[in-house]
Amino acid sequence: MIIKENVPLSTLTTMRLGGPARYVFEVEELKDIPEAFKFATTKNLPVWLMGGGANTLATDAGFPGVVIINKIKGIEVISETSDEVVVRAFGGEIWDDFVAWTCERGYSGIEALSKIPGTVGAAPVQNIGAYGQEISQTIESVEAYDTKTGELVVIGIEDMKMSYRSTIFNTGKDAGRYFIVSATFVLENEEYMEQPFYNSLQKYLDEHNVTEYSPKNIRAAVSAIRAEKLPDPATTPSAGSFFKNIYLNDEDAAKAEKKGIKIWEKPDGKKMINSGYLIESAGLKGKLLHGIRVSSKAALVLINESAHAYSDLANAKKEIVDTVREKYGFTLEQEPVVIPDGKAEE
Repeated sequence: MIIKENVPLSTLTTMRLGGPARYVFEVEELKDIPEAFKFATTKNLPVWLMGGGANTLATDAGFPGVVIINKIKGIEVISETSDEVVVRAFGGEIWDDFVAWTCERGYSGIEALSKIPGTVGAAPVQNIGAYGQEISQTIESVEAYDTKTGELVVIGIEDMKMSYRSTIFNTGKDAGRYFIVSATFVLENEEYMEQPFYNSLQKYLDEHNVTEYSPKNIRAAVSAIRAEKLPDPATTPSAGSFFKNIYLNDEDAAKAEKKGIKIWEKPDGKKMINSGYLIESAGLKGKLLHGIRVSSKAALVLINESAHAYSDLANAKKEIVDTVREKYGFTLEQEPVVIPDGKAEE
């Protein structure tokens, strides 16, 4: 286990903002986990669990406790038949490395989730999804350290309460309770992702004459699309999609239609508004607000060009939310979480 003190959170989060964390523990083995929590308990310090920092924001005040980062790695095949394969990946694995591993072997189920930043351990927390696939469609269970009981537990998909960007791991009374050690997935063996595809994916496949929808080909297409539209957080400070899309009930859908707002209908029948569409329609795409740039390629993405304080980001967010609300009557909800410091602006 690697222990560091007074680490700037700006070096651990992809938006590159944030003051110091009192301690940062990088756990590399299973035995490190209870030791890290014991340290925090003994010193009466709060704990924050972090993956790759791509969906996390930090304030200038930093964090007065212990940030625990999962660095436990490994991928193993649990079982395999001609139809499906059960794969276990440890939480410290980079998510995209795991996706690449599965695609190279012809396993289907998460290829459309290529190039999503973060770790395997963080993926179930947010119930990540893209281009028609969501992790909830393939994840079977997670092994986690229960910080309340100090025991390793297995949590099945039925108990994760997965919905759009929400799970028991980030919402409700048990948010932050579980440190995800590993995740087990059930993937298709020698089966391909089925149409209909998202418009942007289908357009790319058509333009490049791709007719075989193998995991490798879908991964290549998604990777190219994301590279064109989304900045690489490793080189360009950002936090991925900054706002959640807006899911509509019948009353809200009628309200949106009356205002002439474009509505997307998903294969499951649910209706939604693309938040990036609202931001662009409000005339904010490409704008520089308080050192934060609304991406000119994908309005859902905010890029830190010259902001030095969390307040700059908070002010930019407020201006975007207020503008969209005043123009369309819908309130955008932030997707990245803010590390609590007792002073954070929500």
